[in-house]
Amino acid sequence: MIKNLVVIIFFITLGSDFNTSEEKILFDVIRNEKVIGSLKATKTIKDSKTYYKSSTSINAKIIKEIRVNYKYNVIFDSDLLEQSNVNITVNEKSHAKTITEWDDNAYQVVKNGKDEATITNAISYATVQLYFEEPKNITKCYSEQNGNYNTIIAMGNHVYKKVNASNNANLYYYENGLLTKATIDGGLVKFEIIRKSNH
Repeated sequence: MIKNLVVIIFFITLGSDFNTSEEKILFDVIRNEKVIGSLKATKTIKDSKTYYKSSTSINAKIIKEIRVNYKYNVIFDSDLLEQSNVNITVNEKSHAKTITEWDDNAYQVVKNGKDEATITNAISYATVQLYFEEPKNITKCYSEQNGNYNTIIAMGNHVYKKVNASNNANLYYYENGLLTKATIDGGLVKFEIIRKSNH
């Protein structure tokens, strides 16, 4: 009986591993032709849920030394956003924190501890997905950082422009469906990311 139970548990855990896939990507962050940081992103699919994580660390001298960290934790359930959590620090101090969470029939957006907005439309594409998926036939994406929508414009030749509410534009370049580089206007600092490796 115990032996059978052990075998069953073994196959259940084995099965759960088969239902899980993980993709990791790494980018160099470049400014004025110098590497000033790194961007690591992972996409994990487990059953109906997809977990995206990205962490960007930047060390740059803009008048004075500045250390910026962007952390994204985003969960999709059955291709719809369930929750996103963005935390940005500057010189180890909190700069911005935005949480978006599905609650019964709408998304609640909380910025820096204050209720910011309620979004009733289903969110099926968010900024973090640009690292992993070429936005073919996508015209807008949800900004987990700002709690609103950005416009996506196909420029041709697998290049896409993302424009946010402040009219800051990023350019994303894809080859064979993979993001190879992007020019980012991060507000605090402008930089380029270049794909380093694909594990």
